[in-house]
Amino acid sequence: MRPLLLGLALALTLPPFPFGPLAPLVLFPLLRGGFWTGFFAGVGFWALHLIWLPQSFGALFGPWGVLPFLPLILVKAVSFGLLFALTPTPLSRVGGWVVLEWLTTRGELAFPWGFLGYALLEAPGRVLAAWGGVHLLSLLVLLFAWALAYPRLRPLALSLWALLWVFPLPKAPADRLALLVQGNINPLEKALGARAEEVYLRLLREGLRAHPEAQVVVFPETALSALPPELSQALGKRPLVSGLNLFGPNRLILYKEGRVLATYDKVKLVPFGERFPFREVLGGVYGVFFRAFGFGELLDRTPGERVRPLGSFGGMVCYESAFPEVSRLLAQRGAEVLILATNDAWFGQSFGGLQHFALGRMRAVETGRWLLRAGNDGITASIDPYGRVVARLPAHTEGYLAAPFAFQKGRTLYLLLGDLPALGAALTLWLSGLRLRVRLPGWRNR
Repeated sequence: MRPLLLGLALALTLPPFPFGPLAPLVLFPLLRGGFWTGFFAGVGFWALHLIWLPQSFGALFGPWGVLPFLPLILVKAVSFGLLFALTPTPLSRVGGWVVLEWLTTRGELAFPWGFLGYALLEAPGRVLAAWGGVHLLSLLVLLFAWALAYPRLRPLALSLWALLWVFPLPKAPADRLALLVQGNINPLEKALGARAEEVYLRLLREGLRAHPEAQVVVFPETALSALPPELSQALGKRPLVSGLNLFGPNRLILYKEGRVLATYDKVKLVPFGERFPFREVLGGVYGVFFRAFGFGELLDRTPGERVRPLGSFGGMVCYESAFPEVSRLLAQRGAEVLILATNDAWFGQSFGGLQHFALGRMRAVETGRWLLRAGNDGITASIDPYGRVVARLPAHTEGYLAAPFAFQKGRTLYLLLGDLPALGAALTLWLSGLRLRVRLPGWRNR
C-alpha cells in the first residue's frame, strides 16, 4: 500500500498539479525497494498521471475507450518494477531512472510522458534545461532526493532546491506580433468530413481587424482541408503557418501571397492513433477495436522523412512537442522561432491538454526559442525562451490571440550537446552505484 500511495503522490508533483516543490521528498523513500515496490509505485503513478486517457476516450467512445488504458498502465508499472529490480542501490536508481526516461523516447512505442524533470516546470530553475534538457532536470530532482538521506548533505540540498524556485529570471524582449487562431472545431465531426475553412477565415478577418500589426498568422493542426481563394486576400502580405488536413501525411505549410512556400510532414506519429505498431501481427486485434469504435478500417498516416523547418519557423505537429530531439533539430537547422500546431480537443475536459502544454513549454527553454502554440480548442499561447507564458487564450472557445515573440539565433548548450551530458552522467551513476553498492545509512535494500 505504501508504494502505491507514494506513486500517487509522485504523480501530483508533475504538471498540471502544483506540488512540484515536494518531488524530492516523495522520491526519497522510493530510492530503495525491489521489483514489487517499483511495480506498485508505477501503478499509482501512471494510473493518476494518465487518468486523462480513460476520461477523454471514454467520453468520446464509451466503455471501449477505457479498455486500452488498463494494459498501458500495466506495462508502464512493469517497467518501473524492472527499473527497481535492476537498480539495487539508491545511486544506481538515480541514474537508471533517467536512462529509463530516455529509453521511452525511442522505438516503435515511444511515449515520452511522465519525466521527473517536469516537476521543475513552474520553477525558475527550469532554465537549466538549456544546459542539458529535461533529462538533466530529472537527474537533478533525483539527486536532491538522494542527498536527503545524508544528514550532512540535507541542509545544503534543501537550500539549493529552494533556490531553484525563487531566483529571478531575466526579461525576454519581444519585437514582433503573431496572430494565433483557435477554431474550437469538434474533432469527431472533422474526422467524419466536416470542413472548418469558413470558421478560420472569419476568425482571421476579425483578428487582423483588431490587430493589423500582426506579422504572421498561425492556424492549428489540420485546420484547413483546402486553401480557399479568399485566404490570400485576407492575409495580405503576411505569411501563414497552418496544418493541412490530408489523407496521408499530417502536414504543415508555409503559405504567403497565394503560394505554398514550404511544407513539413509530421515525423513522430502517435502510436495507436496515427500509426498502428506491429500491424502485421496485431491486425486482427486492431480490427476489433476499429469496428467497436465505428471507424471501419483505419490506415496509418504517412510519416515525414525528416525534421526540417519552414524557413525561419520551426513547425511541430501536436505529439512532436513531447520529443526534445524534434525541437532541437529544428533549431539546429535554422528555426528562429518554434511553432506548435496542435489539436488537443481529443483530451476533452480532462487535464491531458494541460500536460501536453507543459511539455511544449520545456522545448522553448531547451532551445532558447520563443514558442507560438496554436491549438484547435486550446491551449493557444505564446511562451518565451525561459518558459514563461506571455499570452494565452481560454481553452474550449473559439477566438484569436495577439502573441508577442521574437526571432532568436543563439545556441544553447543543449542545442550543441543534446542529451549526451545528462545521459552520460546518468549511466555513470547507474554503473557506479552497481559497482560500489552504495547504501544509505540505516537503510536495508530489499
